[in-house]
Amino acid sequence: MLLAGLAVIGLRTLGDRYDRSVVKEQLLDPTARRERTDLDGSLNYLLVGTDRWQSGSAVGKRSDTILIVHVPAGGREAYLVSVPRDLLVAIPAGNGFGGGPDKINAAYEHGGGGLAGTRLLSATLARLTGIRFDGAALIDFSGFRKVIDLLGGVRMCVDTEVRSIHTGRVFHPGCQQMDGGQALDYVRQRYDLPGGDYDRQTHQQQLLRAMLERAGETRLRTNPVKLDQVIRAVGGSLTVDTNGVPLEDLLLALHDLPADALRGVQVPSHPQTIDQVSYVVLDNGGNGLFEAVRGTRVPEWARANPRWVTRL
Repeated sequence: MLLAGLAVIGLRTLGDRYDRSVVKEQLLDPTARRERTDLDGSLNYLLVGTDRWQSGSAVGKRSDTILIVHVPAGGREAYLVSVPRDLLVAIPAGNGFGGGPDKINAAYEHGGGGLAGTRLLSATLARLTGIRFDGAALIDFSGFRKVIDLLGGVRMCVDTEVRSIHTGRVFHPGCQQMDGGQALDYVRQRYDLPGGDYDRQTHQQQLLRAMLERAGETRLRTNPVKLDQVIRAVGGSLTVDTNGVPLEDLLLALHDLPADALRGVQVPSHPQTIDQVSYVVLDNGGNGLFEAVRGTRVPEWARANPRWVTRL
């Protein structure tokens, strides 16, 4: 009982330190927010990743990563649903944009990037999927480079040789230790990969899993200096919307989630060229995936659709 009590106190202390380190803003559009006062039942969070959102100009601001994180009741497993960046959607009007069809990552740009861009993106996703979110996070992936380096790097398994279009670095097949720069460079690649952007989505999911696993291996809670450095680095890379729930309560709800309980999910879809523009189009409305998320039936959907699910 004493050990359990100390563990809870430690988690609350950790949560309080995170709470003071991260920026908290309203990231979700009212139409995309699920109103609730507790963390009982399943949870759905929106993660938006970009390395350009803090720049001064709105031109070229498109979200690099869009993830729906679904945690079934109990918090013992999680599904990372990657939304294709080129998915053809109807973007609602907002922040001066008149609305209309476009790639989903353009919603972030049409909203002006940053907080307003994330709100328009969340409204677009809510309209498309019918999902309402319990919270959201805007991630500056360029800041995650320092986090990965503080963790001592991460172990990534390269399945296909690929040359970076950004640095010229060649990633050879096999499992290898990567520092922050290498890891982020690798997960940005999609050209020359057999599955194109679908492979890129899987690699991003694998990086999040590798970071969680590495954080567990380094026993951060027993190294206060390193823990403080990591918290500061994470806090500088995140803007969060907790939907009114204290951050330490969220950490407590998810503290039993092991890294090996993550599943990567790709939205059933296919590439299609329309008017000489390359898009991604849903297969039969997503083959029931969004309905499964809304109805808390994702584990059953995953078992019935193994083609679109990867154990990370």
